[in-house]
Amino acid sequence: MNPREHALKVLVLPNPSDKVAAMAELWDAAQSHAWIGSDHSQRIQLSHPQETQAVPGRPLQPQLVPPNDVPTRSPFTTEGRAALIHAICHIEFNAINLALDAVWRFPDMPTAYYMDWLRVAYEESTHFAMLRTHLNDMPHPQGGSWDYGDFTAHDGLWAMCEKTAEDITARMALVPRTLEARGLDATPIIQKKLARIDTPDAHAAIAILDVILRDEIGHVAIGNHWYGVLCQTQSFDPVEHYKVLVARHDAPQLKPPFNEAARKQAGFSDAELTYLLGLPPRG
Repeated sequence: MNPREHALKVLVLPNPSDKVAAMAELWDAAQSHAWIGSDHSQRIQLSHPQETQAVPGRPLQPQLVPPNDVPTRSPFTTEGRAALIHAICHIEFNAINLALDAVWRFPDMPTAYYMDWLRVAYEESTHFAMLRTHLNDMPHPQGGSWDYGDFTAHDGLWAMCEKTAEDITARMALVPRTLEARGLDATPIIQKKLARIDTPDAHAAIAILDVILRDEIGHVAIGNHWYGVLCQTQSFDPVEHYKVLVARHDAPQLKPPFNEAARKQAGFSDAELTYLLGLPPRG
């Protein structure tokens, strides 16, 4: 079994239901089949990524717009809560593609690397499925049902994936441990807002977010691990090289509050947390 080839097959699937089902099959296969080729677990060869084809596969809806054009809605309304769940659902769908791209795009990594990111892709697919089902079950003011694609969304996560397509170290630095790590900070804040809304759908959403936060700590930890390994391989200081990569790829500026406890669980060092806490406020 070639993990990169199979990851690409799932990555290009445009239908979300097909992608989720195929991801479950791929993860089952990954756990039960021996990899084809040698195990490079004792060494890492940094190779130029192969040329991409049209990826990722995704449905025609939601309509993708610039981040500033996504309407802001209050979670204290039924439609606003549906829009919030849709936004998180969109993040999780993108996260499936991001993890699969990390498998497909970069050759000559250890087997453990591919298994880690296939695990992430599978868990992200379960998050997407949970959120989509919850969205389907939420009350709709016109008596129908909500679904993924009903609201506009933006493409910020995948845009950074494209920016870092030529550099696996930048990918590990700026996708899992930067953009996805923002979820560690944002999730408890979202949960607190939902806790103020005494409705069954709000309580159900909080429970789903508990599962997602637990898993995302592990996903960010995987990004931190491989970023650290890659920095060590190239004799880079992780904090100093991170600053270089942020500037080189115009990464979004992070801002507090930071979920320090979750970030420590995810493997951020004291030096990295000190750097984050010392960032100037956003103007």
